[in-house]
Amino acid sequence: MKSREQEYKEIFIAEALEYYDALNRHISDLERNPQDERLLAEVFRLLHNLKANAKAIGYLQISDISHKLETAFSLIRNKELSFSDEVVMVLFDGVDMLGDLITNVDNPSASEPDPVLLRNLDIIVDSLSDSAIELSKVQKYSSSKSLTLSDLIYIQIKKLDHLLNLVGELMIDRDQILAISREINNDDLKNVSSHLYRITEELQYSVMDARLVNIGTLFNKFPRIVRDIAVAEKKEVNLEMVGQNIQIDRNILQIITDSLLHLVRNAITHGIETPAVREKAGKSSTGSLSLKARNDRDNVVIELSDDGKGIDFKKVKKVAVQKELVSADAAENLPDSEVLSFLFEPGFSMAKEVTEYSGRGVGLDVVKNAIDSIGGLLKIDSKVGEGTTFTMQLPTSIAVKGALLFEVDQIFYAIPLIHTELVVAMNVNELHEVGDVMVADIGGETTTVVYLNELLNAPEGEMKLGDKTKLKGIEQNIIVVSYNNRRLGLIVDKLYRQQDIVVKPLSRPLDKIELYSGVTLLGTGRVCLVLDVPAVTRYFINNR
Repeated sequence: MKSREQEYKEIFIAEALEYYDALNRHISDLERNPQDERLLAEVFRLLHNLKANAKAIGYLQISDISHKLETAFSLIRNKELSFSDEVVMVLFDGVDMLGDLITNVDNPSASEPDPVLLRNLDIIVDSLSDSAIELSKVQKYSSSKSLTLSDLIYIQIKKLDHLLNLVGELMIDRDQILAISREINNDDLKNVSSHLYRITEELQYSVMDARLVNIGTLFNKFPRIVRDIAVAEKKEVNLEMVGQNIQIDRNILQIITDSLLHLVRNAITHGIETPAVREKAGKSSTGSLSLKARNDRDNVVIELSDDGKGIDFKKVKKVAVQKELVSADAAENLPDSEVLSFLFEPGFSMAKEVTEYSGRGVGLDVVKNAIDSIGGLLKIDSKVGEGTTFTMQLPTSIAVKGALLFEVDQIFYAIPLIHTELVVAMNVNELHEVGDVMVADIGGETTTVVYLNELLNAPEGEMKLGDKTKLKGIEQNIIVVSYNNRRLGLIVDKLYRQQDIVVKPLSRPLDKIELYSGVTLLGTGRVCLVLDVPAVTRYFINNR
C-alpha cells in the first residue's frame, strides 16, 4: 500500500512533466510569434502553478527556478525584456533544467542546477536593459534529452463508472458460480470458484480505489466561501477543517457538493449570531464553524458544526403546526428528534427575510434527497444557545453496498447496512400496543415497531400495524433502522447474513413502487428486492 506522501509525489511529477512538455511547445511557438499574448499568458500560468505546487510539496529547487522563469516571462509580457535569441536560449536551458529536476526528484545529485545557467537567469531577471546582458560567453546547459513517459494517466470518470458496473455484473455471476460449486462435489470447480472469488474481490477494490479522491478537493474551497458569506452577513466566522486527507468516491463527493454548500450557508446565515449578539450572550464575537471528515468502518462521516444560537424547537413546532404537518396537541409531546425531522420536510423554512445567501425557499429537503440518492444518512443535533451539528454518513461506493439479507412471507429482501442501527430478537410480550402501532423498549429508547409483512402486503384499508395477533411465533426478529432522526423497528420472518450487493434499478412499471430502491441477484440466482428505508419510513408515517 502506497503512503499518501508517495501518492502526492507521483501526482506532482505527472502534472509537472505535463507542464514541462507544454512549456517546451509554447516557447517554441513564441520564438516564431513573440507577440502572442495568449501564449505568453499560458506560459506564465504554467510556471506559476509549477512554482506553487513544487513549493507546497517541498521541492524548493524546482520552485526557485520556476520563479526565476516566471519573473522573466513577466518582464517579456510587460515589454521590459525582448524575446531575443540569447534570451530564448537561456529560457530553453532553464526549462530543460526543470525537466531534469522533475525527473530526478528522488536523486537530486543527478540534476544539480548549473551555476552558469543560474547566473544567466539572474541576469535576465535582474536586468531591465538588454545592453546589460552578456550571454554570448555562456556554455549551453547540457540536458540528457532522453524521452520519458509519465507512470500516471488521467481517465474520465464515466469510463471508471462503466468499469465498476461491469465489475458489479461479474460479482453477481461469481456468487452464482460459488453457489453451484457448493452443490456439486467437485474439487476442480471448488478451486476455480475460490480463485474467481479472490480475483473479483481484488478487482472490485482496485476499481473502487481508482475512483477515490481526497475530500480536501472539496473542503479547500470553503475558506473563501465562508469568508464571503460572513462579510455579506456582517459576521465574524473562524473555519476549522480536519480530515482533508480522507478519501471518498469522486461521484459521491460531486453529489454532496451542493448539499454541503447549502449547510455551510445555513450555519452562517441562520446559526451563527452577529458579533454584538454573541457578546451579549457571553460568547466570543467570532463564531466557530468546523468541517470534519473521518472514516467509520466502510463509511465516510462528514460533520459540520457551529457554535451559534442552535435551533429553536418551539418555533419549529409552531411552523410545523401552521403548515399542518402535525396537530398542536401532538406537537407538544413530540421528542426533540421528531421535532428536528420537520426541518427536512419540503418547503419547510423559518427564514424571515431573503438575503443573497438564504431565504430562497430551498429547504433542507433538497440536502436530504441528495444524500438519500446515494444511500447516505443525514442526522442533526442541536442545543439552544450552544450550536448545531449536521452529520453526513456516506458510503464509500455507489455501485456496491453492504446489505443485510432477510425474508418476509417467503420473499427475499435486502436492506442497506448504512440505515441499519441494530438487529434484536424480542419476545412478543415485550411489544406493546399503543393506539394503532406497536412500541418496544430497544436500547433504552421507546421505538415504534411494525410487522413488515403487514406494511408491504396488506390492503391499505385492512392494514393493522398495531395488531400483535398478526405476528408468527413467540420470538420476533427486529431490524432497527433510522432515517430523518426517526427510529423504526421492522419485524421480519427470518434473518440471514450480511453481504455486499450490486443494486440494479427496477424496470417499468415496477420502478414506480417507491418502497424499493432496486433489485439484486443472490448467488442462488434468486431475485432479491432492496428496501428503500427512507421510502418505507415515509410510507409508515403517512399511513399512521
